[in-house]
This record gives sequence, structure tokens and C-alpha cells, in this order.
Amino acid sequence: MPETAAQITEMVIIAIIYLGIFSVAGLFLVLMERRVAAWFQLRIGPNRVGYQGLLQTMADALKLVSKELTGTVKADKFLYNLAPYFVIISSLMALGLIPFSKSFQAFDINIGIFFLIAVSSIGVIGILLGGWASNNKYSLIGAMRSGVQTISYELSVGLSLLTMVLLTGSLQLSEMVEVQKHGWLILQGHIPAVIAFMVFMIAGTAETNRAPFDMVEAESELGAGFHTEYSGMKFAYFFLAEFINMFIIAAIATTVFFGAWLSPFGITESLPWLGIIWFLIKTFALVFLMMWFRWTFPRLRVDQLLTLEWKYLLPINLVNIVVMALIVWQKLTIQF
Repeated sequence: MPETAAQITEMVIIAIIYLGIFSVAGLFLVLMERRVAAWFQLRIGPNRVGYQGLLQTMADALKLVSKELTGTVKADKFLYNLAPYFVIISSLMALGLIPFSKSFQAFDINIGIFFLIAVSSIGVIGILLGGWASNNKYSLIGAMRSGVQTISYELSVGLSLLTMVLLTGSLQLSEMVEVQKHGWLILQGHIPAVIAFMVFMIAGTAETNRAPFDMVEAESELGAGFHTEYSGMKFAYFFLAEFINMFIIAAIATTVFFGAWLSPFGITESLPWLGIIWFLIKTFALVFLMMWFRWTFPRLRVDQLLTLEWKYLLPINLVNIVVMALIVWQKLTIQF
């Protein structure tokens, strides 16, 4: 009995730590987005609340917490209130698998990549529920667009990760990192690995509903998309989940392609505590890349968006898997 109590206490503490990471990372990423947007567009950005506007997102969070939770009278109350939790919980479950360093990973299982792909597909249920339960045509159109977009691009995300699974021979994230002690996978797998990375970043950006793939929201056309009828903290859940999902996509790319916590050429291998620093540097570099996409490319039409996936990315991915299989079979990988 004491052992069971200790296990439950340990789980609760880990859950609280990850909730803290979730909320802090969300606030930081919103601030980073605004700063990057201002830099690209030659604007000032947040600069009033706190030093250099550092407390601006904190003020926004307090505003959202204090706002009244309004909703439509004809909404399906149960599903309407349930929808944001699907999105948040799927993001939290995915975050638990990310190996921040050798000793900082909540959940390391032998089907890690498979579990990540499975969990990430749960989030779309929350979006579909939110749009449908709102009993609003604009919300429903936004939810349908989101469903078709997310499900389509999940194929490319999964196949690009499968390409790297072929290279490592393991689905376990910690094992994939260990393999990279002989060189990051993007170098070991050379051209097919680079193609897989490019496809993963494009598909990952689309799956998180970010510009230029944000047809889900498309404010000028749909009001606000699937979350039109949400306000206050419930809206904040959807908003926060988008930024955390962006962090998760970047973190997965860092783990699978760039050696996670491993330093370049093992330069700081004798200092294991620097692992988390290396992980965050790589992850935020990829987050910056995704933000760069947003403030550079114009939004795609919905037909262009689906054409890109089904006519281009999917065939490229399928051919790339075959090429990677041949490279692994012939032992043509590059190792240092």
C-alpha cells in the first residue's frame, strides 16, 4: 500500500511539472511569435507591460482567465465544454514522451514514435467536436476544413518519421537518440533523411494549422474558424494548444533528425547537464523556422493545400521510404 501511494504521488508531481512546462512554454512561445512577427515586419512588438514587454503574455493570460465564458444557447453543452480538453490532453500526452535530456523524460516506451502519431491524431477530435457542438455554420466549416487538413497531413508526418525508423531500426525515442552518437540521423541518412526532414517540417506546420496552412481559422473568411463561439479560458486552451503543438513538432524533429540532447560532434559529452540546453537551442531554432514560414508565405487555398499533400508530399514520401530502405540494406549510411 505505501508503494502504491508513493507511485501515485510521483505521478501527480510529474503531472504538475509537465503542466508547468506546458503553461510556461505556451506563454513564452506567444511572446516569441509576437517578437518574430515584429522583427519581420519592422514593427516594435510588445514593449509596454514589464521590461521590453516580457509580461505582456502574462497580462493576456490574466485577461483570458477573467473573461466571461459565453456560448450559444443552442450549443450541445456537454460536447461544447469537452472539446478543448481533447486538444489539451493530446498535447500533454505527446509532451510526456519528449526526451529533453538523458534523465528528463516522463514516459519512455518501446513504441514511442507510434504512440506519438496515435496521440497527436486525438487532437483533431476536439476540433471537430468544438466546431460541431457550437451549432454555428462558420464553426462547422472551420472544423470540417481542419479535419480534412489534419488527417491528410498526418500521413506525411507519419511516413517521414517511418523513414527514420527504417534507419534506426527502433520506435523508441531514447534508442533513436543513442544511435545518433555516431552522427545525427539527418547526416547518417544523407539525401533521403534531408528530404524526410523537409517533408516533416512542411506537414508538421500544416498539421498544427499554422500559416500558410491556416485555412482552419482563415479569420478573413470564417470569423475565427472552429473556435468562433468560444471565449475566455476555453478559447485560450485552443490558442495555447496550437503553440504547444508547434513546440512538439519542433521537439520531435530535434529528437529524430538532430540528436535531441546530444551536442554537435560530442563537444560537451563530458557535461551531461548541458543536454537540455542543446535540446532547447535546436528546438527553438526549428520553432523560429516555423514562425519564419508564417510571416513569409501567403496563405494557400484549400484546394492547393490538399493538392500539395496528396499529389506531391505523399508520393515523395513513399519513394523516399523505398530509397531509405535500399540505403539501409546496402549499408550506405554515413557514420562518424
